Amino acid sequence: MKKIVMALAVVGFATFCITSCGSKKEEAKSEDAYDDYEIAEPATAAEPTADDVIAEGKLLVENGDCKTCHHPTNKIVGPAHAEVAKKYDFTAANVTMLAGKIIKGGSGNWGDIMMVPHPTLSQPDAEKMSRYILSLDGEKEH
Repeated sequence: MKKIVMALAVVGFATFCITSCGSKKEEAKSEDAYDDYEIAEPATAAEPTADDVIAEGKLLVENGDCKTCHHPTNKIVGPAHAEVAKKYDFTAANVTMLAGKIIKGGSGNWGDIMMVPHPTLSQPDAEKMSRYILSLDGEKEH
């Protein structure tokens, strides 16, 4: 049994040495092969447009639990999203304020029924959702 274990250890060590040495040679060759090429600058991602952010917000709303209480045009438990868009101007201040309401929940602006908080939602995602909702009346952010 000891002879089998020893033989396997020797074969494993020999395999390791052969494969390790071979990769270093190839690595050296590949470095030399690219000496004549210039290194390209990495591509930068384009800044998302306002329409891109609104589209992301729409996806977040559609894939979240918003539909439980809200509808784009009809009142369910909470106000229709279009009614929210009509009530608030599409400004950065209102985007931030509505994002806070989405995250913290609350009641009083649309009646006594409390909106459920969404504490795991990030501020940037809640702002995307707010931008989508405020865009529903056709107004652009100003």
